[in-house]
Amino acid sequence: MRRSSISVPYGYEPPEETRKGTLIYYDTFEHITDEELEAAADLTRKLDFKRLVLYPLHEETVRRMSKEPVRAYHKREQQLYDWKNNASHSGVVVESFEGKRKKYTPLEAALRHLSDKYEPPYFLYVSPEMTNQIAAYSSFEEWIVKLRLLLPREPQHLHPKLEKYRHRWKTVRESLTEE
Repeated sequence: MRRSSISVPYGYEPPEETRKGTLIYYDTFEHITDEELEAAADLTRKLDFKRLVLYPLHEETVRRMSKEPVRAYHKREQQLYDWKNNASHSGVVVESFEGKRKKYTPLEAALRHLSDKYEPPYFLYVSPEMTNQIAAYSSFEEWIVKLRLLLPREPQHLHPKLEKYRHRWKTVRESLTEE
């Protein structure tokens, strides 16, 4: 492999990076509308994230998590690609890891894959219902210290682990008022 050298003037300081990390939208995307996707893209811009990663769950993962019926993975994924291409969003990625696996993917495996592929810090954008399901996993305490949760609204019922780690998650409204 060839090396390439770059010359810079004496005393050059690279500009400080103002954009931060990755916002990961972890959902089934079964009932998500284009307006909700637009809101997530706007949130990415307002909070200066480098990238918005849309992570649709495979049918087997959804079946094990909630027993909720969902459309085929490729149909939901195609809907996300259509939205992305129609609105021409830069910095939006549709992650197809679960589509390649074609089976149940534990949350730990998904987060490990995402943390290997994208830049930190990591913010997981999830619905309140999904947040309570995630908090019930045994690996929740291991991962909550490595990422933060962003919720579109306050959950009606809080899982005890969510209450314990309240400082690691916020609602979108709280995040926008801090800016």
